Amino acid sequence: MPERERLEIAVLFVGAGPASLAGAIALGERAKAANRTLEILVIEKAAEIWNHAISGAVLDPRALDELDPGWREHGVPVEAPVTRDELWYLTRSQKIKAPFTPPPLRNHGKYVASLQKLVKWLAGRAEDAGVQVFPAFPGQELLWDGDRIAGVRTGDKGLDRDGKPKSNYEPGADLIAKIVVLGEGPLGTLTKQAISRLGLCDGREPMVYALGVKELWQCAPGTVQAGSVTHMLGYPLPSQTFGGAFIYGMAGDVLDVGMVTGLDAHDPTTDPHNMLQLLKRHPAIAAMLNGAKLVRYGAKAIPEGGLFAMPRLYADGLMIAGDSGGFLNGMRLKGVHLAMKSGMLAAQTAWDALEAGRYDAATLATYEERFRGSWAYEELRLARNFHQGFERGLVFGMLNAGLASVTGGRGFGVVDRLHGKPGYAVMEKRGPSPLVAPRAPIDGVLTFDRLTDVYSSATMHDEDQPCHLHVQTNVCRDRCTLEYGNPCKYFCPAAVYEPLFEVRDGVVDGRLQINFTNCVHCKTCDIADPYQVITWVPPEGGGGPVYTAM
Repeated sequence: MPERERLEIAVLFVGAGPASLAGAIALGERAKAANRTLEILVIEKAAEIWNHAISGAVLDPRALDELDPGWREHGVPVEAPVTRDELWYLTRSQKIKAPFTPPPLRNHGKYVASLQKLVKWLAGRAEDAGVQVFPAFPGQELLWDGDRIAGVRTGDKGLDRDGKPKSNYEPGADLIAKIVVLGEGPLGTLTKQAISRLGLCDGREPMVYALGVKELWQCAPGTVQAGSVTHMLGYPLPSQTFGGAFIYGMAGDVLDVGMVTGLDAHDPTTDPHNMLQLLKRHPAIAAMLNGAKLVRYGAKAIPEGGLFAMPRLYADGLMIAGDSGGFLNGMRLKGVHLAMKSGMLAAQTAWDALEAGRYDAATLATYEERFRGSWAYEELRLARNFHQGFERGLVFGMLNAGLASVTGGRGFGVVDRLHGKPGYAVMEKRGPSPLVAPRAPIDGVLTFDRLTDVYSSATMHDEDQPCHLHVQTNVCRDRCTLEYGNPCKYFCPAAVYEPLFEVRDGVVDGRLQINFTNCVHCKTCDIADPYQVITWVPPEGGGGPVYTAM
């Protein structure tokens, strides 16, 4: 068996999203300015650094202004400045335009953007700053020295479906780092390991998530106003389920059409992919897409828990940034600027630690202190009770959000902090044949089934590799089928889970088919499974979706 390569570096950033790349750029440029050679490495599971980058997105440029004050002249690929803001409430057949846009959704001075294009630009800037950027290197497990994070082991390549080496087998590398910064996105694999072992969520509220499902549509020339931003509430979501929709006008007559559905829904048949298809059949939306063509599809979990659900952001040898740390403002539906700011704060802390030659928790605790002294903390504090207000439904949640704007974020809370529950804990047991929510007819023109949308995500995995979804299938068979009716077949937006069970006289027989090659890496199964017996780990490096322009 080949030996593992061992590489020693100063700072390792895991996940090439906006948090890690902004942090790597800030640290690399600081080292250049000090004329100091510093080994900085960014690793990413995608085949190309930007392949897995997906967001709405309306970009608040505040962090980008700090990272590169001249970015507007440096070719940052934003689509257009926001030219119009609207908020609609949808009934089944009508739209009601709000007479004014609530302050959190006012986007004057912001930009519609493709996160994939932004990440591609940031990756180039990182390399210019002397950072090594490695695609197709998934972080598989943390390396420990006692309770100190000492580095990361990357995933093996060339294993067959049974985990046995093939002729092209290549063991993963051990990356030994003084400091590891985890910016893996929502519910990161290594972040979960650190939280579990070190208790980084002790005393915190449970993190709750929503799933964003999005399609890009190419429309006829001259029909899309670039920079137009529309947010929607109401249909097709039931009033007790958190979420909403958005349509953003991009350059080149492209529409971003997205649906956000809370993964803390009571109904086990809640189906985020179906919600998007129902949305497109609404008369107001169907008219916008008349004659248009679907060009891309994707999905991603969104950390909605807010300030009090964020884990402790540091430990010995470790900092956590971006979505992995919960840096997202659910009230504004924005996180890119907060992710970038978190990476930059981590970079400042890493620089000071390297200068002092100390990488313990006491030294890296200044990362959280910097966060608490920043505009990012102020913004998240104002939205700290936003999602928790929706536990009683849409009306209460909107009233709570409105009140929060005049109470400094308190909302209806008689104390400073509203408490919540993890999403999987509120799913109701409705038996083996729960009443299924309305389904959108699939016509192949406006609405599509999951497999067609997976094709539009350009997702590819080698079928002869270990399944990266670790599932206790006996629980699925013996309990989930009878108690919930297998909600995985509804909440997964990529048709990964195919329960082939039969119930006869209260006894379940059959198996769970896991179509792991369909996986778009959204993490929904790991989040929403009511028994928490699904663990998502990175597949062999390079697999997954290709989110062009997403």
